Parts: sequence; structure tokens; C-alpha cells
Amino acid sequence: MHTTPEWITTPITADLLRGALDLQDTAHGVLPHRLPARARAQYADGQLAMAESQPSGVRLVFRTRATAVELDTLPTKRAYVGAPPRPDGVYDLLVDGRLAGQAGVTGGNTLTVDMTTGTVEHRPGPAGTLRFTGLPDRVKDVEIWLPHNETTELIALRVDAPVEPAPDRGRKVWLHHGSSISHGSDAASPTTTWPALAASLGGVELINLGLSGSALLDPFTARAMRDTPADLISLKIGINLVNTDLMRLRAFTPAVHGFLDTIRDGHPGTPLLVVSPIHCPIHEDTPGPSALDFTDLGAGRLRFRATGDPAERASGKLTLGVIRDELARIVERRAAEDPNLHYLDGRDLYGEADFAELPLPDELHPDAATHRRIGERFAKLAFTAGGPFTDHRS
Repeated sequence: MHTTPEWITTPITADLLRGALDLQDTAHGVLPHRLPARARAQYADGQLAMAESQPSGVRLVFRTRATAVELDTLPTKRAYVGAPPRPDGVYDLLVDGRLAGQAGVTGGNTLTVDMTTGTVEHRPGPAGTLRFTGLPDRVKDVEIWLPHNETTELIALRVDAPVEPAPDRGRKVWLHHGSSISHGSDAASPTTTWPALAASLGGVELINLGLSGSALLDPFTARAMRDTPADLISLKIGINLVNTDLMRLRAFTPAVHGFLDTIRDGHPGTPLLVVSPIHCPIHEDTPGPSALDFTDLGAGRLRFRATGDPAERASGKLTLGVIRDELARIVERRAAEDPNLHYLDGRDLYGEADFAELPLPDELHPDAATHRRIGERFAKLAFTAGGPFTDHRS
């Protein structure tokens, strides 16, 4: 005979959340943000607003002996006209660091994007409830990782035993910034994005500022990183600058220096790893912008193509090859005075041979298997003996 748990409603406060830089009160509850309010006040870009509110790497973390947990949330889901419906976002439950369950929340708001016109339609929907039962009856650390690709308002947390914030385990904090690939793109779940996998393998606490479409060397992002306590920092720079065709080489070089200077203002001796783009054939030698290939949209597939002309590199247009060369040069020159600054060629994470085996399904974004490969390789290159995150020279 099943009995209804005697629920205890616990306020969702910042001390129960990790991976968020801000917590906004809403009409329904609270909304985790991955950029602080000051940064959010300095742009009017809907893409970035959507990306930073999607809680990649954000998780509820608490200690309890509860055997049942409920979480009311209001997700905002994306849909694309002409493309197959996207699956509901996945919540990962970890008990004492091990995956113990997965679930989703139905309903919620819907943003329907028409890629042919650029229009977005918002349709409100109902909140839903996430439920995990059968947890071990002992004191334990519980983590609920929120969907990396759904804006998620947190409404209510209910448990059948008291909770308290989980204690600090003494782990180093790794702060990472990158594009949609770092955000999670088509990873299977929030703990299997490549940064989450690498953090787990490296035994560190992740703050993921992977911002889909928005790794654009924005000064407000650099200031957010400057002001965020961290023991390890990495920047993955390149693909968004090419596929938005945002700047030329003349602007790129000082922008990288300025971004690094700002971070160093707050983290003068922290190990800082600059990562260049992974292999992406459409933009290796062809500038952006990227554009949707509508011939595949009718078949229910998203696929991108490069629309620039390789000859435009002579006038300063950026390609992934140009960016790799310039990032390596910048880091080499700065490292002469900054021994804790390091460079990693993104092709060591995913290169030409990997593309032949595990191609990018839409020509830009890795699938779940590729996220795992990138995460495992990053952990090996960064967190093992001799790696930039273990060889800290003060």
C-alpha cells in the first residue's frame, strides 16, 4: 500500500543553487540566471536573453534523508516551424554524486521560431511537477540538474524530510565560457554536456557560461567572469564570431586582449585556458555568416551552411583557421609574462578524424556521443598530471 508523503515545502534560495550567478523573483517563483543583472541590462538581444536564462550547469543541491522529492517548475520550450518537435528537457537526479534518476516536465510556455522569417511567437502554458521517489533512506547529498536547454522557473520544492544546504566539499570551482557547444547543444541531458562531463571527471564544481550563439567577446561577459570567484577558468572562442560574421581580424585581436585583461583584473594568477574552435568543415576556411539550408528544413532536419567567400580572408574576414592561428599567437605572447595562461587547440578535442567518425549532424553542433568524447578529452588534457588545471605556477 502506497502512502502519500507528508510534504515539507522548502523555499528555493540561492544557497540551494549552484551554477547560477543571479536569482530573479518572478510572478511564479524564482528564475536562475547565468549572467548577473548588471550584464543583462547591457544588451537587447533576444538570443542571448534566451541562452543565459537556460540553466546549463545549474543545479539544486541539498543534504537530506528524504525519500521523495517534488519540484514544481514552469519551463519555456522551443519549437521550430517545419522541424520535428523537440523533446522535453531532461532533469538529472544525482544522489551522492551518482545518477539516480531522470525525468521531464510537460507543459510550460512555448517559443515557436520561424527560421525563414526570424519571427518568434510566445504561447503561455501551465507549470508542471517533477517527482522522484524511492530515494535511499539515509542522509545524502541530492542534486537536481535543471535542463540545459529550457528556461526554467522554479516554483516550489517539496520533500518528505528536512533539507539543508549541502556542505562545501572543498572542490575547486571551474568557470567556463563558450558557445552553444559549451552550452550543451544536442547533449542527451544536463550532466552529459561536455563541460558537465569534464567537471565530473575532473572533480570540480562547474559554473557554465556556455551561451548559445553568444560567445562574442562581450565586455559584460568578461566583467561577469572577472567578478565570479573561481579557481580555474577557460574560454572557448571562435565559432560564434565566424557564424555571426561579427568582426574582422583587426577588431578580433584587441577584443581578445581586452577580454583577457578584464578577467585578469579579478583573477590575476588563476589558471586560465584559452581553447580554440573544434573542427567544423563548413567554416574551416570559409567565413560566415552561417545560414540555414532550407532544402533540408522541409524534410524535418536543420542544417547550416557557410555563406562567405574564402577570398574575403584577405580583407580580414574570420574563419576558424584564422582564429586558431591568432589565438595561439596571442596566448604565446602573453604567456611570456603570464605563466598561468595556456592554449588548447580545439581540434585536440574534436578534429578531422573525429568528424569522419562522428559528423556534426547539422554541420555546426555535436551530438550526444560527441559531447562525451569532447568532455573526456578535455578532462584528460586539462585535469590530469601536467595539464593546465593541475600545474599551477604562482
